[in-house]
Amino acid sequence: MGNTSRSNGPPVILFVGSSGGHLAQLLALAPWYRNRRRFWVTFDTPEAMSLLRDEEVIPAYHPTTRNLRNLLRNAWLALAVLRTRQVDAVVTTGAGVAFPFVVLAWLRRIPTVYIEVYDRIDSATLTGRLCRPFLSAMLVQWEEQLRHYPEATVVGRLL
Repeated sequence: MGNTSRSNGPPVILFVGSSGGHLAQLLALAPWYRNRRRFWVTFDTPEAMSLLRDEEVIPAYHPTTRNLRNLLRNAWLALAVLRTRQVDAVVTTGAGVAFPFVVLAWLRRIPTVYIEVYDRIDSATLTGRLCRPFLSAMLVQWEEQLRHYPEATVVGRLL
């Protein structure tokens, strides 16, 4: 079968992010994505589901920190989503749930954009370091983050 991306109408963006601050930063992009086709992968928490109540959401497995089982489950989820859905780009702020989606999107030649979170200025996040080799674009919110990601583009604070 394969991915049907870039072939059936307007582009579709897949937003991937943990709940909480990662999701809040993706939601801050609303003026940009409001008129675009999209869907979300995040954790099935009351807060996330409330914030995304009018959006299409595919729940991811959590916790992801040091949880190999959920990493594997999210990798299977990413494989299923990217094989069966039109996805023309993946946009993420992390954290752990992002890695399998970024790697599998890269393998399928789907553009991937990682936005480093605004509260990590003095060091790179683990997810940012892991995803970096597989990205089409790395975006940062502070000039200081360029020390860790010299190839990144500074987009300014989302929140």
